[in-house]
Amino acid sequence: MAREETALGLKRRARKTYRQLVEAYPYAVPELDFEDPFELLVATVLSAQTTDVRVNAITPALFARFPDARAMAAAPVGELEELIRATGFFRAKAANLLALSRQLVEQHDGEVPGRLEALVALPGVGRKTANVVLGNAFGVPGITVDTHFGRLARRFGWTEETDPVKVEHEVGALFERRDWTMLSHVVVFHGRRVCHSRRPACGACPVAHLCPSFGEGEREPAAARKLLKYELAPGREELHELMVAGRTRRELRALGYGLDA
Repeated sequence: MAREETALGLKRRARKTYRQLVEAYPYAVPELDFEDPFELLVATVLSAQTTDVRVNAITPALFARFPDARAMAAAPVGELEELIRATGFFRAKAANLLALSRQLVEQHDGEVPGRLEALVALPGVGRKTANVVLGNAFGVPGITVDTHFGRLARRFGWTEETDPVKVEHEVGALFERRDWTMLSHVVVFHGRRVCHSRRPACGACPVAHLCPSFGEGEREPAAARKLLKYELAPGREELHELMVAGRTRRELRALGYGLDA
């Protein structure tokens, strides 16, 4: 019978898992394209119930037309809806973008605030969006609990919670605060590429030896490798090398690499 894991043992295993995920994904970054805090805030709001790839496809035209909070606050609602239609739920998202832009202008002189309490007070902005903006636009550590992060945190045995706020706090207690933002990136990267919801690629997982859920998915290495996605997928070795070398997503797209499969 396996011994019950102690609190110290859990923390040590969690931190070792994190270190090995960083080794596997040293290039892990936000998968939304942005140039400033406002662009990241808008892109993150748009990413609800859709893919980052789809958001990245529409934001160049959106930001060319409405580059900052003052411009977006004055946007004709119909035009804004058309620009973001492809992201789904475009009417609700347009209403939130107009309202949050107006609030930024009225209460923050058009600038995105770098404080959690101010961000979550904006229309359409919850803790997940706020932590994305804080961690990646302001360098304030935060854990972003999306569906991938929550799923992997439970598979890794870091928490049994399903409520995102409770997951954030329980997992955060296992790690140094300075690591929270990168932790979010590498866990989400791993969830999208290897540790899939329905059929995880256990036999090709770099942290399988640390995972109490090993065996829930495909255990045979050759079969597991066929399940890998994006730059880890079979035949995409050159893309992976370029990402490890530090090429940005925009550079890779300019070179003709698709990043959505």
